[in-house]
Amino acid sequence: MGLLVVASCCFGGMDGDRRKNEREFILAAMVGNIDRMKEFLEKGVDVNCCHPYGWTALHTAAVNRRSQVVKFLLDSGADPNVQDNFSNIYQVARENRTSPISVEVLRESEFTTLLRHDQMYRGCTALHYAVLADDHESIQTLLSAGANPLITNEYRFKPEDYSRDIGMKTMMQKHSERYIAEQKQKQVEERRKFPLEQRIKQRIIGQEGAITTVCGAIRRKENGWYDEEHPLVFLFLGSSGIGKTELAKQVAEYLHKGKKNAFIRIDMSEYQQKHEVAKFIGSPPGYIGHDEGGQLTQKLRASPNAVVLFDEVEKAHPDVLTILLQLFDEGRLTDGKGKTIDCKDAIFIMTSNLASDEIAEYGIQLRAEADKINQQRYEGRPEDLEITETITISRRFKEKIVRPVLKNHFQRDEFLGRINEIVYFVPFSRSELLKLVRMELERWAKQAKEKHNIELNWDPMVFDVLADGYNVYYGARSIKHEVERRLVNQLAMAHETGLITPGCTVFVYADLPKSEAEKYKLQDSPSPIKIRVKSKGTDSFTDVDPSAHLKSSGQEHDKK
Repeated sequence: MGLLVVASCCFGGMDGDRRKNEREFILAAMVGNIDRMKEFLEKGVDVNCCHPYGWTALHTAAVNRRSQVVKFLLDSGADPNVQDNFSNIYQVARENRTSPISVEVLRESEFTTLLRHDQMYRGCTALHYAVLADDHESIQTLLSAGANPLITNEYRFKPEDYSRDIGMKTMMQKHSERYIAEQKQKQVEERRKFPLEQRIKQRIIGQEGAITTVCGAIRRKENGWYDEEHPLVFLFLGSSGIGKTELAKQVAEYLHKGKKNAFIRIDMSEYQQKHEVAKFIGSPPGYIGHDEGGQLTQKLRASPNAVVLFDEVEKAHPDVLTILLQLFDEGRLTDGKGKTIDCKDAIFIMTSNLASDEIAEYGIQLRAEADKINQQRYEGRPEDLEITETITISRRFKEKIVRPVLKNHFQRDEFLGRINEIVYFVPFSRSELLKLVRMELERWAKQAKEKHNIELNWDPMVFDVLADGYNVYYGARSIKHEVERRLVNQLAMAHETGLITPGCTVFVYADLPKSEAEKYKLQDSPSPIKIRVKSKGTDSFTDVDPSAHLKSSGQEHDKK
């Protein structure tokens, strides 16, 4: 638990004077010279700067029992949760192409003589070092400043694990319990103000039903209204590109605040053969690769409460499904070495394209019915574009259409019975497609500005034209490809031929048919997307046709 903040040491672009000042600042912390440290801070030295080998001034003060320096640094803005990047003298020597003795001498002269330098210290915080140094005053100061007593180092040891007496250990355990309670209360307040549904809808367009179902199950789990003997299991069904993977990622982000190993993604297409089961949970002793461990078991052991995504689960071998059944039923997993991993607190999400065609066709039918109702209700007013149609998958469709497909593939009622929620992802509505197009255009406008200093604007009619490129079987990816094919290709060609240059403004519009006769002729072909350019220093826009310009340039080149 806790935020992992590793001190990064990038000195390549720093001048010699600054590097020297930072090392002397850290040395001043080692000897307790606060006046000298103030001088360096006034010169612009960063209070969180780190030594080339990984430690900071706060680490140095804590390990040397400089409690007044610890307080001064924290008051000056030092981060109490920065972690030491020093591993041990042998590894640092290899990384810096020097001898272990040289590293040991430097560590003792610029950090401390109180530790064994052949041991691993990477990941230690100032609180780890204060406990190692048995400095009660620094410990209290650090905890009062927000030091996280739950952060683990490379060995997965918390600060309390280095306590040498029962009194110290008891005190640290109480602080850990208090910290957990405070963090839970903060999370409760934060989630009350900013619910999970609201967070997810900022990142995912559409899928109201799927989001509601998943958030309801997560809320039950968070508040203790679930079966604690079994993990929470979802099956996400629907076509590609409609948010299944993204929703899983957002759940992990919400629950674990971006912790790297808290989201585990397993591509089940890699486990289609019987012999690949060993790769999943690890080979038994005596077999090749038994020391390596399995891809799933290794990751679950490191983070037993992770959100685990089994992507395209229908492609996995039946023996792998047997392992998943044990995992879902008992909340534990036995690896190839016979060791058991308890992961009842994990959340397992399977994605599948099974019945995706049926769901897509049914979704389109429901969308059409919803559109008809909305047209009758709102009579086509402009604000109707913002309406989000919430469609409900009928129980009959689930039982008569989808369940037989799942049962026919998995061949096991008990496997389907261990799934808490089957979540349906349906095709996008028209209003959702327009939002997807807007999102893509805004992304390209940002890139045009940042990379090329080109302003990109558009007529709202462009949204409708590009939204027509939607393919129900490829989801949002089809919109992405349509924008690239019909607009970005033109921009790249115009850039290459010099029609658009840094500082110019590009206006994108749709050349729509003007008469009913033209509309009839063009009803089966998309209206072309065109661009106008206003060069830097001018007031008017000029129509440009990059493909025609490129063609004429080629003809002139052939004549020459």
